[in-house]
Amino acid sequence: MIQRLANSVPSGQVVRYLLVGAWNTLFGYGLYALLTYLLTPLIPYAYMAAALLGTVVCITVSFLGYKIFVFRTKGNFLKEYLRCYVVYGTSTVVNLALLPVLVAVLNLYVEPQVYAPYIAGAILTVGTVVASFIGHRQYTFAHKPLPGAKNVF
Repeated sequence: MIQRLANSVPSGQVVRYLLVGAWNTLFGYGLYALLTYLLTPLIPYAYMAAALLGTVVCITVSFLGYKIFVFRTKGNFLKEYLRCYVVYGTSTVVNLALLPVLVAVLNLYVEPQVYAPYIAGAILTVGTVVASFIGHRQYTFAHKPLPGAKNVF
């Protein structure tokens, strides 16, 4: 099954996805860390608010990178944008459910405990990367490329 999936993905698309994904990951985690830092003195469980607020911004940034650079689809802007929210919304719900559990577990092992939300956010990011590629490829941008579209990598 893995070989079949690998054969169905154009290699240039995978490289582009990894490049955009690296940017999205750095941007998303950086925004999460910044919001967590800024909100921690203001509200309890600031990492939860940071995760939720950051998601809205990050979905838009990710969508634009994937649409323009990775999957190179034309038109269908609103449809694909809403589908992007479905893919990321699913992972966001899972991450929001797992985040407090993971923070609580890490609080048992991490000193000082103030680092636990940052580590938990980084751990959950890894699963999101894999799941989002599959979701975007199979659902968000599930269109045939335009004739003449070429891989640049």
